[in-house]
Amino acid sequence: MTDGGWIWDVSATLAALGAGEAALWAWSPGEDRLQIAGAARALGLGPLGSDCSSAAFRALVLPQDRHQADELLEPREPGAEIVARLRMRGAEPCVWRGQWLEGGRAAGLLTPQSRFAAVEQDSLTGLLDRRSFIRLARERLQAPGLHQLLVADLDRLRRLNEALGHERADLVLAALGSRLAAALPPKAIVARIGEDEFAALLPAAAAPAADHLRRELERPMRVAGFDIHPKLSVGVVEVRGGPDAPEATELLRRVELKVEAGKAGGRRPPAALAGDGLSRLALEADLKGAIERGELGPFYQPIVRLGSGALAGFEALVRWRHPRRGLLTPEHFLPLCEELGMMGELGVMMRREAAIQLAAWRRVRPAAAELTVAVNLSVGELDRPDLLAEAMELRRSADLPPGALKLEVTEGEVMRDPDRAAVTLHNLRAAGVTLALDDFGVGFSSLSYLTRLPFDTLKIDGYFVRTMADDSGSAKIVSSIVKLGQDLALEVVAEGIEDAAMAHRLQALGCDYGQGFSFSHPLCPEDARAYIEACDIQGRPARKTG
Repeated sequence: MTDGGWIWDVSATLAALGAGEAALWAWSPGEDRLQIAGAARALGLGPLGSDCSSAAFRALVLPQDRHQADELLEPREPGAEIVARLRMRGAEPCVWRGQWLEGGRAAGLLTPQSRFAAVEQDSLTGLLDRRSFIRLARERLQAPGLHQLLVADLDRLRRLNEALGHERADLVLAALGSRLAAALPPKAIVARIGEDEFAALLPAAAAPAADHLRRELERPMRVAGFDIHPKLSVGVVEVRGGPDAPEATELLRRVELKVEAGKAGGRRPPAALAGDGLSRLALEADLKGAIERGELGPFYQPIVRLGSGALAGFEALVRWRHPRRGLLTPEHFLPLCEELGMMGELGVMMRREAAIQLAAWRRVRPAAAELTVAVNLSVGELDRPDLLAEAMELRRSADLPPGALKLEVTEGEVMRDPDRAAVTLHNLRAAGVTLALDDFGVGFSSLSYLTRLPFDTLKIDGYFVRTMADDSGSAKIVSSIVKLGQDLALEVVAEGIEDAAMAHRLQALGCDYGQGFSFSHPLCPEDARAYIEACDIQGRPARKTG
């Protein structure tokens, strides 16, 4: 039988006991007492004696295995199984097996790893290596029944190596190997098949749900003083065993390709982040809880009517009030949000907070009833099946009239799947949400699709606005977009207006609205309310702020 990658059977256990190569252990957390009876000295555990504290136990464990030791000592529900491979100072690696009992105690057996290692192992994790895994998988697949093969790939190992050094990054890999073995049933064959890649073959009926397994593997861990939040890409395939089962090597490669395709399609390459590896790692740890702590939230940049200077609405732009680094702008953390898979959660929060804030302004200032608030949709959000229901609930709960909530979508996002995007956009428009095509001019600029999609607004990318005075090409693009908006009866908003000269030139072209530092930097909610009160929404020019 295989368990966590170690070959294990009853006869080997009895032989080890008879040869004086095994010991019994019992752990009482309430008393901080670990008892060992049997061949402790022969196993190299003499320094622990027959009775020791958790601190003495941890001190004897090699640093790279202390995470597994902590998991072994951590109390769990009665019946929870324990399996861990630990390397101790001056002793060969031992396998600790046991179970949590009633009364908050645990007990089990420890044996030398070599007693049960009938195949080659990965030296870092104690799991099977790739060659042994394929050999055992080939044998297992001959058995009838439905089998599941999974591959888990650790993302960003290179960053961990750069930030922590290879030895400390190895601690993360060792801990993940231990977690994977503990999360799978005893009949699983578990291996480390690559530098940052693990695999397991197990009966499909006993396989945990992929989301549950990912949560178990991605639990935070502390290494070298940093909270590490491992992220893994998991691929799964089910196959029926028997004489006609696929070859194990080909099946493994199939799942590896599935993982690689998922990684390539699910996340864009992150932009460069400032600072060294350690500071990036610390930023990542801070970011994981920033939404729950209320540190991430919208700031509001005014959008004004260029003809009158009156306030028309705001665009909600995310900022991070970092407790130590101060106010951070998106370029410092959005790439990391994308890499960590946080963009969906961030988008939901931004839309909710923006809708709530606009509703609050409408209550205290009747003239604010004419204002709109625009929120960007990030990559992939247009495909979310619950986006329409979310938008409808936001309008209902905040009591926003049709047109008050505006969603901005980039041209590239629409062109990923124009037909599917058209369905989603028409549904949103019918639900009272207005739509803006953001950064128009930098993507495909497919006019045939533009005429079929229910956009209300075109937004001119700030690059063309900032360079139109010195670049005739940019000036022509701006003029063409304004004319196109007029022909299609769309509002046009120019981004990146930095001074009055830009604003006057855009107004002369017939551009409807503008936003940029010429009017105001993005404002916190309190300052945005003051901005509303300082300007006339109907006609008088808004005063420049910031």
